[in-house]
Amino acid sequence: MALSSSQTRYLRSLAHDLSPVILLGNKGATEAVVKELNQALDIHELVKVKLSGGDKDERQAQIDVLAGGTQAEKIHQIGHVVVLFRRNADEPKIALPR
Repeated sequence: MALSSSQTRYLRSLAHDLSPVILLGNKGATEAVVKELNQALDIHELVKVKLSGGDKDERQAQIDVLAGGTQAEKIHQIGHVVVLFRRNADEPKIALPR
């Protein structure tokens, strides 16, 4: 699902006040983390994830694993925090602008 720039801006504004729901540890993005993130995205649709330490390439690899494993869109990233979005097809909670 491709988001327009206005939808991305809107989701970034909603994510501003959120606290990270998923915190990655030393092992990084494992299958268990992807499973938990799937559940969080089903419930909340918009989720903040705090990535584990490491260089920029390692963090990008973690984001790719998380977004690919959950079919979520990366909305925003600042440092070690990334915001992911996946619409709940059955019960959408966030009304996106056109």
